Amino acid sequence: MARLKDFYNDEIVAALTKKFGYKNPMQVPKLDKIVVNMGVGEAKDNAKALENAVHDMEQITGQKAVLTKAKKSIANFKIREGMAIGCKTTLRGEKMYEFLDRLVNLALPRVRDFRGVNPNGFDGRGNYALGIKEQFIFPEIEYDKIDKTRGMDIIFVTTANTDEEARELLTLFNMPFAKQ
Repeated sequence: MARLKDFYNDEIVAALTKKFGYKNPMQVPKLDKIVVNMGVGEAKDNAKALENAVHDMEQITGQKAVLTKAKKSIANFKIREGMAIGCKTTLRGEKMYEFLDRLVNLALPRVRDFRGVNPNGFDGRGNYALGIKEQFIFPEIEYDKIDKTRGMDIIFVTTANTDEEARELLTLFNMPFAKQ
């Protein structure tokens, strides 16, 4: 298992300090957390679909998933307030870096016609959002036991102040951004 110090090391701190001219090592941006979210639209009709989604999420992240509930009722979607409609997991520390390593080195190369992740997924405050269309790009998921293909959102929350700093931080973690 990879260790925390193997990921966020002196080389990354030195590279970011050199590029952005930080005066204090505490100014150097860090990866704060990774949030993995899976919306399950068919959960309103089929409770088993939500159970399967939670199981897949726990397999992928190695951590217990939390159910997300609808904030308000929407009649057109047949959703009532408080109805479970998805699941999410927040990763921090060692598990976060381990997940990042598996995502970059094992899962993303398994995506069909992969040319890099979208470099425009930043929010203006140094956070990056990435969408994945299929959960079976992760090696933990057995293709034969999948009931339905589900996508997920992966959000990288950093302490960076600008998108440029966050992009450089994720590039140093080997995030394969597509060339523009």
